[in-house]
Amino acid sequence: MPFLSSPGSTTLLSTGTVALAEIGDKTQLLALMLAARFRRPWPIVAGILVATLLNHALAGWIGTLAASWLRPDVLQWIVAASFFAVALWTLKPDKLDDGEALPARGAFIATTIAFFIAEIGDKTQLATVLLAARYSPLWEVVLGTTLGMLAANVPVVVLGSRFAARLPLRAARLTAATVFMALAAWALWSALSAPTP
Repeated sequence: MPFLSSPGSTTLLSTGTVALAEIGDKTQLLALMLAARFRRPWPIVAGILVATLLNHALAGWIGTLAASWLRPDVLQWIVAASFFAVALWTLKPDKLDDGEALPARGAFIATTIAFFIAEIGDKTQLATVLLAARYSPLWEVVLGTTLGMLAANVPVVVLGSRFAARLPLRAARLTAATVFMALAAWALWSALSAPTP
């Protein structure tokens, strides 16, 4: 596929994938809640940036390790199955737990800590692991997934609940699920067409 071998294509793919997966996600709801609580958008955006860079760099590193540990044919099947699972997961709307407490300190610290913790095990973190296992270079995956998180969350933080209420979340989830299904199909096709050792 020529697009995936062109410079910057990994960044674009990672950005689009995570931006779509983030719509309606619990971390987007967290961004809205932080914006309503602190009413200081730029420290919140900075906290999202720092937390996402740290979390997705770690997730991407795990993805590249998995790629080096597994035989390419096994990795292809795992990636295809995982993208399919993420596509199904994307269809289920997230809700923020009522009992989830936020640190009472400044907006930047609260956002950094809360976002880093909320991203652990989240579908966007899993998408980062999968993208890093399948595509390279790693820095483009991390850059793309971070840009995707910012693209989905900055408007929510800046424009607040008025903008978030107008988001067509169901359509966004369906689009994200379609993207993950397409990635699963591509990984499956690659696994089936790869020569057997």
